[in-house]
Formats: sequence, structure tokens, C-alpha cells
Amino acid sequence: MLTLTVFLATLLYAGLGILIFVVSFVLVDKLTPGELWREIIEKRNTAVALLAGAVAIGISNIIAAAIHG
Repeated sequence: MLTLTVFLATLLYAGLGILIFVVSFVLVDKLTPGELWREIIEKRNTAVALLAGAVAIGISNIIAAAIHG
């Protein structure tokens, strides 16, 4: 049954997961040579876009496993 406590905990974990994802992705962006978004948007580099997508999925899986337990 969905109670207020469960709902608030869900919102907290979702917000925390999104925050950790954004910080992690920005960190990966800073650690890689060049600028990912410029390569993807301006130069239309498909390989870099695939790399960024794979990193995003990997980070998301790690965060989901950590939150789920």
C-alpha cells in the first residue's frame, strides 16, 4: 500500500539518483579529452554519441543497483 512515507522515500531516492547521475556524467565529460557535447552536436560524431550513451546507461545501472540494494 502506498503511504505518504513510502511516496516521500521514493521521491528522495529518485532525486538522489538523478543528482548522482548528473554529477557522474559531468565528471566523465570533464575527464575525457575534448568536449563531448561539441563533438556530438556540432561535429555530429556518432562514435562519441554512442560512447556517451553507453556511459549514461552504465552509470544508470550502477545507481539503480546501489539504490535497489
